[in-house]
Amino acid sequence: MKTPAEYYMRDRQLHPPAYAPGYKTSVPRSPRQALISLENTVSEITGPRFGHSDIALGDNDLLMNYAATGESAIGERIILHGRVLDQDAKPVSNTLVEVWQANAGGRYRHKMDNYLAPMDPNFGGCGRTLTDDDGYYFFRTVKPGAYPWPNQVNNWRPAHVHFSVFGSAFAQRLITQCYFEGDPLIPICPIVQTIPDTAAIDRLVARLDMKGTIPFDAVAYRFNIVLRGRRSTLFENRLEGN
Repeated sequence: MKTPAEYYMRDRQLHPPAYAPGYKTSVPRSPRQALISLENTVSEITGPRFGHSDIALGDNDLLMNYAATGESAIGERIILHGRVLDQDAKPVSNTLVEVWQANAGGRYRHKMDNYLAPMDPNFGGCGRTLTDDDGYYFFRTVKPGAYPWPNQVNNWRPAHVHFSVFGSAFAQRLITQCYFEGDPLIPICPIVQTIPDTAAIDRLVARLDMKGTIPFDAVAYRFNIVLRGRRSTLFENRLEGN
């Protein structure tokens, strides 16, 4: 059996540098030696696999999946949806998508978060789902609030939602975050400023999607995610030679 094809090389000019002095915590954790380029191993270009039994009903509904009193979470109700694709614009189906976020006041449900915004007893801030055959995913949630963080004296994180996407192989695993169109804090965020390509920043912004909005219920934002693609051309839905 032929070894599965490797994935495209990452564009290092597109991604933030490991060392970015304006983002303080990058300084102590940036590498001290030159990076070494390694080829993908077989384990990195195969697995993981997830089935629908791994997802419970309502896991993608952050408005209700932590509701202790049966009441919806407090805040601006939104729909966050889109497609997961590879670099060849092909859908990545049946892949696990997980999200976590702050509540509408900008506070995480985490013991280390001591921001003065109140906790919402009906909001856990986490959800997950599997993409369908077309690579589509869908979450109901509240729009997270901005919050201060101890980078410099008056730095604030824009409203954002964290994403973990597993893809069809470990080499496609992606952890990222999306912002929301029109947020004035995006261009002045020290983390965002580490991204050298303005077009790359634009791809991290979820766009207002009035066609997906539910009247008198929730505003929709669309956020498409592109994972790495394979080098070889697929033949009859298989890697040629398998």
